[in-house]
Amino acid sequence: MELEVRHLRALCAIADTGSLHRAARQLGVAQPSLSTQLRRIEQELGGPLFLRSHTGCRPTPLGRLVLSRARPLMADLHLLVTEARAAASGGAELRIGSTASKALAGWLRRLRARGQNPSLHMNVSPNALLRMVADGQLDVAFVHEVEGCPLRIPVELRLRVLVEREPQCVSLPVDHPAAGKPEVDLADLAADRWMIDPTVDGEWDAVQRMFRAARVSPHVLHGDYHTADALVATGEVVTVCQPTRTPRPDMAVRRIKGDPLGVRLLAAARTETDLDGVYPALEEAYGEVARQAPAYRDWPERDRPASESPFNPPGGPFKPPGGPFRPPSPALP
Repeated sequence: MELEVRHLRALCAIADTGSLHRAARQLGVAQPSLSTQLRRIEQELGGPLFLRSHTGCRPTPLGRLVLSRARPLMADLHLLVTEARAAASGGAELRIGSTASKALAGWLRRLRARGQNPSLHMNVSPNALLRMVADGQLDVAFVHEVEGCPLRIPVELRLRVLVEREPQCVSLPVDHPAAGKPEVDLADLAADRWMIDPTVDGEWDAVQRMFRAARVSPHVLHGDYHTADALVATGEVVTVCQPTRTPRPDMAVRRIKGDPLGVRLLAAARTETDLDGVYPALEEAYGEVARQAPAYRDWPERDRPASESPFNPPGGPFKPPGGPFRPPSPALP
């Protein structure tokens, strides 16, 4: 067997996500197929490239050697394709990577209005997106860092914090008894089924800490958040969500009492100049969706100084509630 581009792409995906399951999802293939492909690559190269354990996959010394050669090759190939497409279309493409956010549409719209030509690469893994920026496969990434679960930020990247701490909310059926309150106590959801996406970097660990701190142990299902939305609407589950989530007639979005779960929102690029070119549009887009979100609009004024109201001054920079980013709470017995 001869090594091909798809083999190198698979190795980089496994290393970036730290998991065969997450890598298979990122690549759009079945996990058994990726496992078989990895075994064939290892046979071709003469040894194991990853150590497998219940916590995931990490490169062996041989794996690190192969990855040190594979990453530049993949970056150069991606750059070749990007530059060729840009030359064919007559304009340079701004390659943006992002985790899910309601601000994306407004951000892209503003960039186009400024004469830029953005493309979008979505990924549930912030760590994978940051690695792609460092490798030259993306120009900028907009990602979230789950509180208590630091991202692996390549040293060559420059960062800009959009929101230091965005408190996360809960999405629940509109007819749920707890939906009648402006904020929900986790004890009122202890008997519900929760759906959490374990492929989102740090999410499951943070949610587990939240449950332990509240001394609740609800039944948890694993699935992506698109599936979770559909199941929330039918009354099957509840799930965590961003405060910018738009409520629907069959779904309510409520603040969690005490704001026990938060994320930091970051923009990352290789240079400050790259950040300067995209950050103002991102800040405007986030402020727009935040002002329209009931979960933000209804945040109790007692939780933020008047000088930090999201509506002060009108039309000015959005300043969300939530306070500073916090370390993880200690595990409770």
